[in-house]
Amino acid sequence: MRHFGTRPSRASASRHDLVPIGSLCLCLFAIAVFAAFAINGDLAEAQTAFFQGKTINFYVGFAVGGSYDFYSRVAAQFLSRYIPGNPTIVVQNMPGAGSLQAAGFLYSSAPRDGTAIGMASAAVALEQALHKPGVRYKAAEFTWIGRITNSVEVGLTWKDSAKTIDEAKRMEVTMATTGAGSPSEGYPILLNALAGTRFKLISGFASSPQGMLAMERGEVDAVQSSYDTLKRTKQNWLRNHDVNMLFQCVTARDPELPDVPTTVELGPDRDARDLLEFYTRSTEIGQSILAPPDVPADRAEVLRAAFQATLKDPDFLAEVAKAPVALHPASAESLQKIVAATTQAPRAITDRIISILRSQ
Repeated sequence: MRHFGTRPSRASASRHDLVPIGSLCLCLFAIAVFAAFAINGDLAEAQTAFFQGKTINFYVGFAVGGSYDFYSRVAAQFLSRYIPGNPTIVVQNMPGAGSLQAAGFLYSSAPRDGTAIGMASAAVALEQALHKPGVRYKAAEFTWIGRITNSVEVGLTWKDSAKTIDEAKRMEVTMATTGAGSPSEGYPILLNALAGTRFKLISGFASSPQGMLAMERGEVDAVQSSYDTLKRTKQNWLRNHDVNMLFQCVTARDPELPDVPTTVELGPDRDARDLLEFYTRSTEIGQSILAPPDVPADRAEVLRAAFQATLKDPDFLAEVAKAPVALHPASAESLQKIVAATTQAPRAITDRIISILRSQ
């Protein structure tokens, strides 16, 4: 019997179209620069005058060390190159309530002039749709800048615990989570109710890295974490087969995880799969940059152009390649469609999920 303890607190899209890194050349860099400044001279001059000497605060809704923090910091290193006036960009971590604190701050309190941007949970629209307590924003009203990559979360256990999802249906598996209502609790609760698993939730971890540390120490059996975080920080686990991957929180299997079932696949019937698919679609928002509502349209376009140029910057791509992680970007327009589809979902779906989550 292992000793269990608690510690104080924390896309459906495939990655077939990953951004190529090795084939970049100088001409691609030139295209990126051109894209960032493809605005008329008067507008460029006005934006230079506004941003020059300014500081843009980049608020991250999670603690240092996870995938959200990683992508935010890498992007912040290069965004300024493509914003007229080259403002300073300062990353500030604002963990709390699964990023609800940061999302609420950006929505209600942050400046709406282009000097505040951030990254919240991929579930930011889902949490609104499910009327999660603490949601103080309307996701469709954020100024969406763009997505760096989709989110692939995995449920994993330590090597001496359940090795497959079927074993997790026969034995109790303690799982570290980041708090009530977070996706790290939502997925195991839904899988318990709809797929027959026996996850026992241990709440109060500030971040998935804290949960992974607790799992390594034998304080819990399992944790849910970003696959990118695993590849960046726990390559030895993967190399030594120290962990078992029981499920992946995406609607179609990631090419790098062809043998790991998706949460949607685990639904035993059509109704269960429909519920799991809706909940899992939040992964399409992934690691996206957003800004408060009502940022002036010309400044929002400058930020979006700078973001698109950053995605093509050879230095940015080289930095990402060191991790190593993959990029799967999406435009602001695509994100707005995903948000709308999520927040306007049928009541029959959202009410059923709310009922399941509240019953645990």
